[in-house]
Amino acid sequence: MPLPPGPPKFAPWLALRWLRDPFTMMRQLRAQYGETFSVHLGLLPPMVIVSHPDHVREVFAASGDEMHAGKLAAGLRPFLGERSLLVLDGAEHRTMRKLLMPPFQGERMEQYGAQMVDITHDSLDGWPLGRPFAVQRPMQSITMEVILRTVFGLDEVQGREALRAQLGELLEIAAWPPLLLPAMQRDLGPWSPWGRFVRKAERADAMLHAVVEKRRAEGTAGRTDILSRMLDARDDDGSGLSDADLRDELVTLLVAGHETTATALSWALECLLQSPRVLAKLQAEVDDAAREGLEPARIAKLEYLDAVVRESLRLRPIIPMVGRVLQAPRRIAGLDLPAGVGIAPSIYLAHRRPEAFPEPEQFRPERFLERKVSPSEWFPFGGGVRRCIGMAFALYEMKMVLATVLSRARLRAAPGPAVRPVRRSITMAPSGGMPVVVEARTLRWPVAASA
Repeated sequence: MPLPPGPPKFAPWLALRWLRDPFTMMRQLRAQYGETFSVHLGLLPPMVIVSHPDHVREVFAASGDEMHAGKLAAGLRPFLGERSLLVLDGAEHRTMRKLLMPPFQGERMEQYGAQMVDITHDSLDGWPLGRPFAVQRPMQSITMEVILRTVFGLDEVQGREALRAQLGELLEIAAWPPLLLPAMQRDLGPWSPWGRFVRKAERADAMLHAVVEKRRAEGTAGRTDILSRMLDARDDDGSGLSDADLRDELVTLLVAGHETTATALSWALECLLQSPRVLAKLQAEVDDAAREGLEPARIAKLEYLDAVVRESLRLRPIIPMVGRVLQAPRRIAGLDLPAGVGIAPSIYLAHRRPEAFPEPEQFRPERFLERKVSPSEWFPFGGGVRRCIGMAFALYEMKMVLATVLSRARLRAAPGPAVRPVRRSITMAPSGGMPVVVEARTLRWPVAASA
């Protein structure tokens, strides 16, 4: 069964292009070979790339037994662990997802809003005035602190600082893209890249296990953090998560909820600072709400803010695509494909279809207020049975952070080269860490007039 047209069989230059600039690569391949094309990246199965909503819908409608996603994420096992939700398939994935999903239901996020706002305020107090700085760094600090408090439930400042330092160093090492290649995952001593990662990971693991052990000993009664809810979770047979399960899922939540959200927030600011009309409209909405007291419940209801967040994720997706591996021959996108072939909805290409998003290169949040966008047109968090369990958490956090920043700081883009996507591990981040300048900063919000 032939695959759709695409570049010749695997060549090193193709993999290099994928590592360096996957967005341009996919855009050029679509222009050359058509809407549906195939690509061979060497370490992955042959991949069929789709972006038409009908074809994306076919992929997302398939069961976890028909198409496996964990096989495509196997390269992340050294980073996340063998029990990470991202690398499991079939029954194992269903069981783990069922255990992990309840704490991430949308209505439960509101109790974390006050912490997200307070953490952002604390960060803003230290942003420099009048000089350029890379905003992704403080965004990473914010999202790390959110994870440590809301997911890990670390209340003591000293405990948070020690774990934050260890995890921050570990994640910075892991962000180097070549470490995704198996050939680079060789421990050649403490000064080699992989050797440094292994030793940092060992120390971080010991600290994570200590957190879990202490929580088990203290009990979870009255606690609302996600780790405590994970400890309380039970499968149909009454079994819960082992310490090994918890370690791998905590690392997965850290990677998925820290780096990606910080990057998404940085891109959202990039979009706003390049779009004075949108920034002014959003600023007016936030300022108007702040007059009555900008508490989390009010932030969550700001419609234009929600549209800005969704539009920034459309225009600046964090990852290029999501994928599955066919477990049996199947007809997808009008093609008869054999078992073992990958099928990958391209987030980047789907988000730029003019049929779904007119003038797709324009940052226009209003499109999310004018009509309901389908899950096969907009899917920055994937879709189907593999959609990210932290989607509601991430959207909520982005709104809390952006509203807090805009309520106190007036920003502009720093002078210099245009910001472009650069790879950090599996994500695409703004070059230079998204340099900005804080022109003015106010004190924390005043007490609401009605108080």
